[in-house]
Amino acid sequence: MKTDTKYKVVRRLKLIEGQVRGLQRMVDEEKYCVDIITQTSAIKEALSGVEGLMLENHLSTHVIEQMRSGKNKQAISEILKVYRLAQKKK
Repeated sequence: MKTDTKYKVVRRLKLIEGQVRGLQRMVDEEKYCVDIITQTSAIKEALSGVEGLMLENHLSTHVIEQMRSGKNKQAISEILKVYRLAQKKK
């Protein structure tokens, strides 16, 4: 993993961890449902950002290396797997 990507991912995950703790407090304190839903949406968006960083890292490092070393089928398989996962979210 690229060093800068790792730093960004870990930083975002720590922020998400704080968001989840806040969400747990909101539920414990029986906060307004719409506020809880808004927070869950923000957490999902933050996780989506982590996925994006990881995908970018994977494509620009591992997949490129696979293609350079003649493992085109493996590279294509992984790209398609990620594509299918993204389609399930729609």
